[in-house]
Amino acid sequence: MTNGSVADRRATPAAQLVQKPQKRTLERREAVLKAALSVFGARGYNNGALAEIAAQAGMTHAGVLHHFGSKEGLLIAVLQYRDGEEVAGIARREQPTGKAFLGHLIDTVRENTTRPGVVQAYAVLSAESVTDGHPAQDYFRGRLDGLREKLISVINESTDFVADQQEVSDTASALIAVMDGLQVQWLLDPAAVDMPRTVAMVLEELVGRLMAGRRDIEVPMGATPAD
Repeated sequence: MTNGSVADRRATPAAQLVQKPQKRTLERREAVLKAALSVFGARGYNNGALAEIAAQAGMTHAGVLHHFGSKEGLLIAVLQYRDGEEVAGIARREQPTGKAFLGHLIDTVRENTTRPGVVQAYAVLSAESVTDGHPAQDYFRGRLDGLREKLISVINESTDFVADQQEVSDTASALIAVMDGLQVQWLLDPAAVDMPRTVAMVLEELVGRLMAGRRDIEVPMGATPAD
């Protein structure tokens, strides 16, 4: 019986022998991710210390490294967690698809007004990522490419005709720019910026313009303002 059990284990693929993390382990990892969001958001990646993250999460520096391997590994995990992806055994948050995704964008912006620390972490880290050698640069580049492609797909589904694809791509890029730029304005002066309303207004205007096939203002490429 014993020999047979050993043989069975040897024949079992390694992936099947890996146990799901226990509830307590997942809670500790999520505590680290939340602490890292706070610290990286306040101090940036380079100045954010693992020791401070560990203290906020109620564990040791070695404990943080045990779960995430390195500071760089923790940073990428934090970004994935912030975006609702599956990370470190923590289940992903489902997102709607198709036309419903446009409404989901507004809901996300509205939710962000209740979690300024998350918004601050994203704004700080995304700005830092443009610097040479930043460990999150590939992540943000991939995230923007993925979001742009998803918006292009959703916008095409939302129009009742085949729109010019360069214009659709420009619309997707403009929506991302508005959402990210508004976050900075809101962080600096929350009372002056209504993020959900402004994003909804821009979304309605840009997508509505595509659906109507309108080109109200034609600006020649390379034109300069009149004196």
